Amino acid sequence: MASPPLAPFPPARFAALAATSDTAWHCRALGGDDLAWLPALYASTREQELQAVPWPADVKQQFLAQQFNAQHQHYLAHHPHAHYLAIERNGEAVGRIYVDESGADDLLVDISLFPSWRGQGIGSALIQRQQQASGGQGRGLALHVMVHNMAAQRLYARLGFVENGESADGLYLPLRWQPS
Repeated sequence: MASPPLAPFPPARFAALAATSDTAWHCRALGGDDLAWLPALYASTREQELQAVPWPADVKQQFLAQQFNAQHQHYLAHHPHAHYLAIERNGEAVGRIYVDESGADDLLVDISLFPSWRGQGIGSALIQRQQQASGGQGRGLALHVMVHNMAAQRLYARLGFVENGESADGLYLPLRWQPS
């Protein structure tokens, strides 16, 4: 049975993240063609978690496709005014970043990089750029991180994020950065 078509991204809007002085990488609005590589990016963020699951590879692929579809629909439904951006380096899609600037604080909905691009400072630079943009508007920047993702928690702590309440579901820890 074929999956229903994925909902399209909302029309592109300018985001502070799209502007960068680094000519090797940049952000651009996501479009329908990007739905070809985004599921693989999503799957790469779940690899470690699924290693211990004794499912056949094709079952894992089906599960990941369903999970990506559910996440995609959830983000579009709950963050219709967000910036949905591809991160590119030298013309190659290396990740995604979604930022919703419609609340009391700006919200970093998602940031993901393919494994070969992690640890090279791209994510940190993008988050810092968003902190500058949010702070320039007198706004904080909020996000949620998986409670077991210690590497991401260390990154966010280094960038000045602090816990902002308790995990409502036990899976995601709310963090917030406040401009000084």
